[in-house]
Amino acid sequence: MVTEFYFEAEDTGERLDRYLASELPDLSRSRVQSLIEQGCVYVNNNECTSKKVVVKSGDLVTITIPEAQPLELEAENIPLDILYEDDQLIILNKAAGIVVHPAPGHPKGTLVNALLAHCPNLPGIGGVQRPGIVHRLDKDTTGAIVVAKTEQAHQHLQAQLKAKTARREYLGIVYGAPKTETGTIDLPIGRHPIDRKKMAVVPVEKGGREAVTHWQAQERLGNYTLVCFQLETGRTHQIRVHSAQIGHPIVGDPIYSSARSLGVNLSGQALHAWRLKLQHPVTGEYIEATAAPPVEFTKLIEALRRRSLQRM
Repeated sequence: MVTEFYFEAEDTGERLDRYLASELPDLSRSRVQSLIEQGCVYVNNNECTSKKVVVKSGDLVTITIPEAQPLELEAENIPLDILYEDDQLIILNKAAGIVVHPAPGHPKGTLVNALLAHCPNLPGIGGVQRPGIVHRLDKDTTGAIVVAKTEQAHQHLQAQLKAKTARREYLGIVYGAPKTETGTIDLPIGRHPIDRKKMAVVPVEKGGREAVTHWQAQERLGNYTLVCFQLETGRTHQIRVHSAQIGHPIVGDPIYSSARSLGVNLSGQALHAWRLKLQHPVTGEYIEATAAPPVEFTKLIEALRRRSLQRM
């Protein structure tokens, strides 16, 4: 199925790719540029293959988004750490280094590949490319993630995330010592204007999307702090971007913090999806799953505790 969008521009002097990226926040600018190059964008009914064309007030812009080609998904016998499971959903404790679903550069060895071996009826739930996936965790973020096993469960769980009734809590170790014990970061997030592999705080008028993160200091460890984060929204890299923005980036984050050695080997950023609370899509009862942090996470806390005591 081909999807088409029509826009009558109101602002003047903006490049075509930037204009469309701001109007369609679910598409990255690189994706928009690719569609322009493929001849999928028309301005005033004329095909436009230049991303640098300036959109004028009153211009009619049409973009056609071809149907995504399904990936060839293969079931793989990869061990799963199951926290909860029934005939509607499964909650897993994801390890570091595992990508949630196949994508260019990661065709195999993903959580979806493992789930297909565990749940033979999963294909087609919520779409063929990301079967059963309700929300994501970054490759090197560990912890609790829920996957739907039926279409009803998929729609119900996604609605909970959209309505902000599902509770997602993370534990993270950050650089520095926040001046307060609790806080809320309310800053919109979008694609970095220069490095398209990164996210950044971007004004809504420039394509950023609402992003709200609540945090509470759990333990102060010298010049480091163990923090509990609660997501109100679920933007890509949200906690990592917000933490860096307020001057307390996540320890070990290869993108948003400096690479300072702490004497503990980390697989990635010290960020763990600790607790997930949601409503069962059929029974209506609340399910709460807690994922034990990985060994390297607890070792880092212990090392920072010892270091903090030695300095007292």
